[in-house]
Amino acid sequence: MVQRGCGFPAQASVLLLTVLATLSFADSDLHSPPLLSTDVIVQKLMAANAQRSQALRGYSGKRVYHLDYHGIFGSHDAAMQVETTYTAPNRKEFKIVSESGSKLLINHVLLKLLSSEQEAQEEQNRKELEISPRNYDFSLIGTEHTPDRDFYVLAVKPKGSSKYLYRGKMWVDAKDFAVARMQGEPSRNPSLWVSHTEVEYRWNKIGEFWLPVYNQSETQVRMGGKAVLTIDYTDYQITGVNRTGPRSPGETSTLPNPAAVSADPH
Repeated sequence: MVQRGCGFPAQASVLLLTVLATLSFADSDLHSPPLLSTDVIVQKLMAANAQRSQALRGYSGKRVYHLDYHGIFGSHDAAMQVETTYTAPNRKEFKIVSESGSKLLINHVLLKLLSSEQEAQEEQNRKELEISPRNYDFSLIGTEHTPDRDFYVLAVKPKGSSKYLYRGKMWVDAKDFAVARMQGEPSRNPSLWVSHTEVEYRWNKIGEFWLPVYNQSETQVRMGGKAVLTIDYTDYQITGVNRTGPRSPGETSTLPNPAAVSADPH
């Protein structure tokens, strides 16, 4: 007996696989950010940064600094809780709430980090910190999808050897064109005592603005040893927003000062 229609299940299976594959590719495309050139991504990033910087007039927040050092000088740690107030375009105030651990690390590292961050607010230093083609060469090296957001991943190479610049990678949010993550190293060592520093910085969207939420830096000490610094940023309150017109750009158009996120225990 010859069975009729026996080819139908096979044809149906092929059709089903084709449809599923098409849907899979379509779903993948939906989760990929629009294909843009490096120049366009950087231009959009700069424009969005400028707009956010002009609008952000002030905020307050809390930070917890924690530093661990292990090396030829033994093992030491220190922590500091700080309340921060930012007023555009360049004023930062810090109130130390508590300190614990090594006084040496507190006085020679953690307090110096606060001073370095205030120094970076000066106009000339902010220009050197700015994310722009004047300071960096950019190249698009890929895209990344997460359940919440899509990102363009850019390699950044500093132009020159300013102590305020980095080399590494940054993740640019594909919707808001804001830097959401950065991994890299300072373009030059912040101290003769340091042989190498790796930094990771993360930002989250707080209301309409992208503000830092976490930093970790791992510093290799030239004479031997390692220092690991973490900074957690919490309890943000936006205290001032301007929508009336352009002003001097604030801090959201820049990367952090490398000296303000690098742990040099000497």
